[in-house]
Amino acid sequence: MTPGLTPDDIPGLVRDDREAGLFRIDRRSFTRPEVLEWERQQIFDRCWLYVGHESEVAKPGDYFTRRVGGRPLLVSRGPDGVIRALINSCTHRGNPVALQARGNTKLFTCFYHAWAFDTKGTLVAVPGDDSYSPGFCKQSMGLAAVPRFDAYRGMLFACFDPKAVDLVDYLGEEACKRIDYFLDFGGEGGSEISDGTHSYSMKANWKLLVENSIDGYHAMSTHQRYFRRYLPDIGFDPSAWMAKRSPGDSRGRSLGNGHSCVESLDRGTPLSLSAPDELKALRADLVERFGEDYAHLTADYQRNVLIFPNLILISMFKTVRTFYPVSHDYIEVDGWGLFPKSDTPEMRRKRLDNFLSCQGPGGFATPDDVSGLEGCQRGFASVRELQWSDISRGMAQPEPTSTDELQMRAFWRKWHALLKGNEGFADCDDHPAQPVAQAQLAGSAG
Repeated sequence: MTPGLTPDDIPGLVRDDREAGLFRIDRRSFTRPEVLEWERQQIFDRCWLYVGHESEVAKPGDYFTRRVGGRPLLVSRGPDGVIRALINSCTHRGNPVALQARGNTKLFTCFYHAWAFDTKGTLVAVPGDDSYSPGFCKQSMGLAAVPRFDAYRGMLFACFDPKAVDLVDYLGEEACKRIDYFLDFGGEGGSEISDGTHSYSMKANWKLLVENSIDGYHAMSTHQRYFRRYLPDIGFDPSAWMAKRSPGDSRGRSLGNGHSCVESLDRGTPLSLSAPDELKALRADLVERFGEDYAHLTADYQRNVLIFPNLILISMFKTVRTFYPVSHDYIEVDGWGLFPKSDTPEMRRKRLDNFLSCQGPGGFATPDDVSGLEGCQRGFASVRELQWSDISRGMAQPEPTSTDELQMRAFWRKWHALLKGNEGFADCDDHPAQPVAQAQLAGSAG
């Protein structure tokens, strides 16, 4: 039997030799249940986690239910217009009070004993309440609120640590900029989640999907059907995608505190082929509102952004993705399209086609990725013979490109710091900042 891990093993799970340009991950990080338990305590119980988007609860009484960080959550908009995140568990015996994925209601009535709660979480009715003693206080039996709940530009986040830093500090300036870029290329009307959720699973460790989601290195080898067959079939020349990346037009970035991204000058997508005039008009609107420099950063780059630990934004397809571990070798994934509200019906159809053709569970990319990550997990059965995974690509380069792996190392450095109990700012770049700069950034730790 393979021996278990103890907290004393945590420092040795990552080998980060910046001087030699070598970065290695102990594969037991993917295979040991003890590691997942540490992650639940140090990461999912303490970091800010994406919950949903305000457009999913647009009207008073709107609600949705979702599992976040292992908890069943109920997010509702009350009659006062305030969005609240509540634990979807009856204070009587624990049954969920909302059983549907989404809806509109004035009351949440528990299926088990019919205790009823309003959309603010207040307990308003208990059948046979005259059977309770005077010591029973209905006012104290409302649904439990999530300890911390906040929004950044309509994106809703929860945190189960009451002492956590504020959301904006947790995100930091560079990550906020990438979220802004993702949201602003779509007109002044804001964004909305398209109807429906892509929910699927895979037999792989959750950190493998973190790596995969910001990995430019695998695209051409893994997704050949998309780039070499589908794109030419619809009349799109994929040669720009096949060209070698250079620091001048692509880069991998650490955004601080575990957040990271890959970004490249736009090489074209099926949407740019089917909706060139619409995209040109959206870019012109950006220039008018923000100026050419901001329009260039927003509209002329494609980005995959990781908000630590498990939120992925993919600008090429307007995709929002989260995922959570059920066990050390099994994860559940949810994905949504987040599109501009100002879309015409025809433009929305084109966006959905672009989104579904690649990012949907039956698209060209997702099944490839599931197959690849499940293959990695199967390969980890040889952990006693092959203990280390290598994530060193581009570590010696002054400007890593999107096909290098700085963005993954940024994630792993924050992951390692948290598992070791280091709650402050984690310098996640290959070339550490100077002490003065680190001190200035300490306030944005999380």
